[in-house]
Amino acid sequence: MAINFDLHDLQAFVAVAEIKSFKKAAELMNISQPAFSRRIEKLESALGVRLIDRDTRNMELTSIGRDFVKKAKHLLEGLDEALLGIQGVGVGRMGEVTIACVPSAVYYFLPQVLRKYHESFPQIRIKIHDASANEVLSVVANGEADFGVNFVGSDESNIEFKTIFEESFVVACRKDHALSKKEKVSWEELCQYDFMSVSKSSGNRMLIDLALAGKSQAPKIIYEAQHVTTLLGLVEVGMGIAVVPSLAMPSKDHPVLASIPLYDPVVSRRIGLIKKRGRTLAPSAERLYGLLSALTNNA
Repeated sequence: MAINFDLHDLQAFVAVAEIKSFKKAAELMNISQPAFSRRIEKLESALGVRLIDRDTRNMELTSIGRDFVKKAKHLLEGLDEALLGIQGVGVGRMGEVTIACVPSAVYYFLPQVLRKYHESFPQIRIKIHDASANEVLSVVANGEADFGVNFVGSDESNIEFKTIFEESFVVACRKDHALSKKEKVSWEELCQYDFMSVSKSSGNRMLIDLALAGKSQAPKIIYEAQHVTTLLGLVEVGMGIAVVPSLAMPSKDHPVLASIPLYDPVVSRRIGLIKKRGRTLAPSAERLYGLLSALTNNA
């Protein structure tokens, strides 16, 4: 059975229950007293019960009215909270953002941006999906992430790829390693040291293998890992050297790790923001997307 009353009727009942005066409650709601009385009558008629006993001088809630006013207040408060929440999401002050990102960009680069974002929007929850380049591409294309940070996707018809910078691969070694004293290192020089690499399933490995396809000599891989961050841990404890994207390296004041430019050949990759073509980002996601773009362009 349909209940024929609206939000204004409910608000009128709560107002008169609190103020104990039809006249003052009508003034509060900025309507005439007869119009206010009709709202109460409409509500009672819709519910099929008497909520207020009243005469020309006095009014008093019935037992049903006293019980119902508690429920009505709870309902209106819940509605206010829901509307405020929607408004907060609408202006980008509340909500949730899911960002997919390749691991090499998660450890040092992304946290710096997220810290600044959180300072401005502390009520927004952020989910990070750190995965391989292909998986990042997949979750963005499927709508499981609002957008992503990746080095693949520029050739996908259903993906918008916005280049934010280009980075070169570098040698990662300890600061007490012989290579750390050099200004730059050739690939051939790496052959004399224990060399570590990501596995063939990695997009970074594919870029390196393509670049070295024409070389007669290439470093012999002693250790192999799935993620760049694992390689850096191995380098840090002195297991050998590795070639990683410069974005994955810590700042120059890191106490252990050093980053040396590579040449012959120089291997690089384009890092970009990817999102599903035609998708409109929520304000909270749009703000983070813009912040990432602005910070990297100024880097």
